[in-house]
Amino acid sequence: MFAIIKTGGKQYRVQVGDVLSVERLPAGAKKTALFDQVLLIGDDKETLIGTPLIEKAAVRGGVIEDFKSKKVIVFKKKRRKQYRRTRGHRQELTRVKILNIVSDAALLPPEETVEPESKPQVAPVKAEKAEIAAAPKPAKKEAKAKEKAAKPEKGKKPTKPKKEAPAKPSPKKKAK
Repeated sequence: MFAIIKTGGKQYRVQVGDVLSVERLPAGAKKTALFDQVLLIGDDKETLIGTPLIEKAAVRGGVIEDFKSKKVIVFKKKRRKQYRRTRGHRQELTRVKILNIVSDAALLPPEETVEPESKPQVAPVKAEKAEIAAAPKPAKKEAKAKEKAAKPEKGKKPTKPKKEAPAKPSPKKKAK
């Protein structure tokens, strides 16, 4: 069984178990989202086509995570006018796993919580780096300062006092 749903201004063909990325949903992670704008439901026996939507039809999806898409560079230029602008944009998206497709929303089973897909844990690595950073470091600056103090100054010449330029007499106006 498959359905065509509309969300975020786009249409998606979905089946139970599909994972898709849609525009950011306000549901948040570990929640479920109900897509009630269903345009078509089809299976081997029959196909329901909406005009434009199928009333009472619904698709339930579990929100896996909220994330940002890959960066898109926007570059504007006007030739011969010294005008150039570069901007970047990352679209906010939600990853959703389709749980149920029904032609009547009353037939939907009660909501179930969705566990996000497991990801490798990054936190322990950061903790190890923090421990390494917190460890006392050898005082390089202090060692260099001691070396400089121990070394006698090389044959530096004493600096000569700077000469001042003589004051210029102010120009006098000639009388005519």
